[in-house]
Amino acid sequence: MSLGLIGLGRMGGNMRERWHAAGIDVVGYDVNPDVSDATDLADLVGRLEAPRTVWLMLPVQFIDGTLEQLLPLLAEGDVVVDGGNSKYTDDQRRAAAAAEHGVRFVDCGVSGGVWGRADGYALMVGGEDEVVAGLMPYFEALKPAGEYGFVHAGPVGAGHFSKMVHNGIEYAMMQAYAEGWELLEATDLVTDVPEVFRSWREGSVVKSWLLDLIDNALTADPDLSEIRGYAEDSGEGRWTVQAGIDLGVPTPAISSSLYARFTSRQDDSPAMKMVAALRNQFGGHAVLPEDD
Repeated sequence: MSLGLIGLGRMGGNMRERWHAAGIDVVGYDVNPDVSDATDLADLVGRLEAPRTVWLMLPVQFIDGTLEQLLPLLAEGDVVVDGGNSKYTDDQRRAAAAAEHGVRFVDCGVSGGVWGRADGYALMVGGEDEVVAGLMPYFEALKPAGEYGFVHAGPVGAGHFSKMVHNGIEYAMMQAYAEGWELLEATDLVTDVPEVFRSWREGSVVKSWLLDLIDNALTADPDLSEIRGYAEDSGEGRWTVQAGIDLGVPTPAISSSLYARFTSRQDDSPAMKMVAALRNQFGGHAVLPEDD
């Protein structure tokens, strides 16, 4: 089997290695010639046997531009898989554009980060039954060994919607762990916070892979003094909150975790300036001056 892969960054490059290990021939293209197999998109398509499967592993801002160049090079019966963190509302539009060229479109949410190469990737797929069935060897090579790690979630868009909710849940879990860590650090009663987190890795109802990663981080930097308290959001947290609004589903924990990331980007929160001013007005609480 052969597969075209566009995007050989942290995720795509590791996925290529996992496919190679499963005996799948991958022709990769990346704007970085040092990691690219093909010289351009036309070269990539020309090196694949029909019917072709081309997997996109790109940041969302490059998906549409790449499809505009790629689709005219493909033929009827070929398949494009979008494995990036695309917004589910874009999938139907892209599937329609692909259909104009006789090309089928599948969306695949991929979770696993830099650990996926060794441990496997969780895959959430949207697309027609027949098309997804034909792609199963590629999915089987990526997923972890065992029963779980793959789901055909529904028609086009279902994969990215599932991945969006997955990431929204991830936001809330990360925030809960972070708040618990800060609370443990704030008390004089607990003298070894990293060891408390480490103890939760077995037998605890809050054990998880995220908790394992926290242990890794605290082992390397026990008080996280080398890390700035700043966190970006990938966009999927925002989309999850918006989907909750659109569907009338309350998502207070996910929403709170998203807003916490916004707060982390403020050196001096304007909202907290107002809180401090109000506390001074009604309670005479001290107002700290700004740093020079």
